[in-house]
Amino acid sequence: EGSAAAVDSIGRRMAAVDEAVRPAQARTWSAYRAHDNVARSLRAVEAVVRHLDAVREAESVILESASKGVTAYLDAVDNLKSAEDFFTSKRIGKAGDDALKRVDELLRKAAAELENEFSRVLSECSKPVELEQLLKCLPSRSSAKDSAESQPNPGAVLSLPTLIDPRYVPRLSKLAQKSVQLGCHKQFVKIYRDTRSSTLELTLKQLGVEYVTAEEVQTAQAESRDAKITHWIRCLQIAVKLLFPSERALCDQIFEGKHAWKDHCFAAATSKSLLNLLSFGQAISKSKTSPDKVFLLLDMFDRTLELQSEVEAVFAGDECAENRKSASTLVKCLAQAAKKTLIDFKDSIVKESPKNTSTDGDVHPLTSYVGNYIKYLMDYQSSLKLIFQESSNGDGTKSGLVSEISGLIHAVETNLDVKAKQYKDHALGILFLMNNINYIVRSIRSSEAKDLVGDDWIQRRRRTVQQHATQYKRVAWGKVLDCLSAQGLTSSVGSATEGIAGSVGSIGSHSSTTSTSVIKARFKSFNKQFEEVCQTQMNWAIPDKELRDNLILAVAEVLLPAYRSFLKRFGPLVENSHHASKYMKYTPEALEQTLGNLFAKKLPQ
Repeated sequence: EGSAAAVDSIGRRMAAVDEAVRPAQARTWSAYRAHDNVARSLRAVEAVVRHLDAVREAESVILESASKGVTAYLDAVDNLKSAEDFFTSKRIGKAGDDALKRVDELLRKAAAELENEFSRVLSECSKPVELEQLLKCLPSRSSAKDSAESQPNPGAVLSLPTLIDPRYVPRLSKLAQKSVQLGCHKQFVKIYRDTRSSTLELTLKQLGVEYVTAEEVQTAQAESRDAKITHWIRCLQIAVKLLFPSERALCDQIFEGKHAWKDHCFAAATSKSLLNLLSFGQAISKSKTSPDKVFLLLDMFDRTLELQSEVEAVFAGDECAENRKSASTLVKCLAQAAKKTLIDFKDSIVKESPKNTSTDGDVHPLTSYVGNYIKYLMDYQSSLKLIFQESSNGDGTKSGLVSEISGLIHAVETNLDVKAKQYKDHALGILFLMNNINYIVRSIRSSEAKDLVGDDWIQRRRRTVQQHATQYKRVAWGKVLDCLSAQGLTSSVGSATEGIAGSVGSIGSHSSTTSTSVIKARFKSFNKQFEEVCQTQMNWAIPDKELRDNLILAVAEVLLPAYRSFLKRFGPLVENSHHASKYMKYTPEALEQTLGNLFAKKLPQ
């Protein structure tokens, strides 16, 4: 019992001690908390003071021009943004609100100043690229003049021209990046677009590229227009290979990391210049058509098509979709214009006046023009196949370019048939057809068109030429050969032979006289017909020497045997008569020599 009482007594004493100490502990804890609150308040005040000091320091910089020190200015902007974040996140009261208001004012001023600085630096650095600088970017040639007159080598490695002094690019990039923090990037994009767009326009203007209309192109002289097309092709290549890639590279450097902005800025900065450049091609494609214009259109089509992959590459991205569309639209317009020009030409051939014929049966200017036209078209065979989408139909017939070439030739042949009928001398009409079809065959055979139309087509036309030659012999020399016919002479010749043999009697003598006079008349008729034909046909033309020689030979092979036979059979009746040489004017050799003078007009020298 005694131990238990002692323990109980100790517990009561300890409880009394705790009760006595508790107030003191409470006071100590309160003092500790008060000290901690004071410390935290001091730290908060220090942070406020620090940010207020930063605002004051930044203010002195912001109120100055950014051009005095861009780095310090950008640092001041960073400090203001930090203060803005601080005062926005803390509830400090009126002092904090006032500070935040001042920070916002300073940031707005900073944004305006940075815009001005960005515009100033970009404008001062953006100068039109001189022609000499562009020429230096092209592969080296023998002289600057050669470079100016020549087109860039498609396979050569080109160095891009410097659009802005590289020393200023980092500054512009920093300014552009800061615009994002300040929320004024749209203004920066507009400044960049306007400045670079006008500079690029001036560069192209120095090269002679401006917006043109179809009416302006139409009024230009042909020589001037052709020269402008050649120049335009060079400018197009320079723009696509040098200027636009340089603009893309500059845009990528200044708006680094901002892909959507880069594409937008580049598309906006180049769109007007691209349209100005393409406007000439559009104007040419819409201007009044003429047959020769197709070669200009095909030249332009070839060059724009060659550059299409580079256009697609430099104008990649959704933002540049309209630029790509503008370029591809021009390619399509040039193709359609070339196609329409050929179709219109074919129609005009058919409608060409049938009265416009040559007086000597020579190759008609239309025939030679179309022949050469087709030959030159073959230089653009690959492009024309693309334009006409050449394909083979299920029935084995060909369409596309083959059809167009065949159509041109058929149109000429149709027109020639009509013209041939205008000749009063049927033989000359036939000679005209023979000359012209022969010219077409030779033109096609000497060009790549022969592979398109095929051997069968050529052989059919050669047979047509031969048929015309045969018909010519029959029509032109039929009356001459009729004079050498024995028809109607046989009975008279029998009586004449008896008279020559010494038959007596008035009937026999009369018969002999009559027979001789008939033979003389026939010789005389032959001489007249032969001389008329030769005299007339000496002024006719067969410009193809091989065809001429073959035709004369063919006539001789018919005429000379007939003449020799007639001379041998009926010559004895005349040769002993008075003035026999008046009737038997020609020996076979003399005939052959005279035939050699046929178609002497326009003989190749």
